[in-house]
Amino acid sequence: MHYSHNIFSKAYICTNTHTFYNKHWAIHMSNILTSTGSRALAEKLLQVGAVKLNAANPFTWASGWKSPIYCDNRKSLSFPYVRDFIKSELCSVIFEQFPEADSLAGVATAGIPWGAMAADQLKLPFMYVRPKPKEHGLGNQIEGFFQQGQKILVIEDLVSTGKSSLQVCDVIKAAGMEVVGMVSIFNYGFPEAAQAFSSAGIKLQSLTDYETLVQLAIEKKIIDEDQHMSLLNWRNNPSEWGK
Repeated sequence: MHYSHNIFSKAYICTNTHTFYNKHWAIHMSNILTSTGSRALAEKLLQVGAVKLNAANPFTWASGWKSPIYCDNRKSLSFPYVRDFIKSELCSVIFEQFPEADSLAGVATAGIPWGAMAADQLKLPFMYVRPKPKEHGLGNQIEGFFQQGQKILVIEDLVSTGKSSLQVCDVIKAAGMEVVGMVSIFNYGFPEAAQAFSSAGIKLQSLTDYETLVQLAIEKKIIDEDQHMSLLNWRNNPSEWGK
């Protein structure tokens, strides 16, 4: 990657994708990129089976919640073109919205590959962080080189309630670093997660979300339109939905 700096613009060339990003152009086009990119990613996740929707026969989460959706973004790693698309979207968001970040941190374990790929593309340092200490060896929660005062952007694969994601942010802060925000691939859009991030003062940006996915699934006739409200109601009260 080649960086070019002057007082009028900040730009870089991603040599792997031959894509040129200009700071001023990115700001002008950010709304369009966010909208189209979110739908495009949702469609790709559906195509490769990383996300499944089934309101009639809901999935059961580890928490015991009944859910009409199952999301496993790790499956996307097996599809090179989808993997490359997600990496490019991550790099765009990082460059446009978190230019102050001087290091990336992946949330163990599912956030590690995405954070590592984005860090490699942007030529930024990388570490990964566990929500809880390692139970053997040195008992580390942070793996990788870091220094106090670094500005860290956290990379997560998906955000549900936000509890484990914010635990990682607390670990980073306790080590003397600053968390400038978090980028996730997918966001369920739970109100409690929005409140938790707001209370923690951490900006969260997601590449796509549950509402976008549901709307696209209706348009593609993957689910029936009469299930629309039931699917959206799940997000507002997941612990009681389906009982």
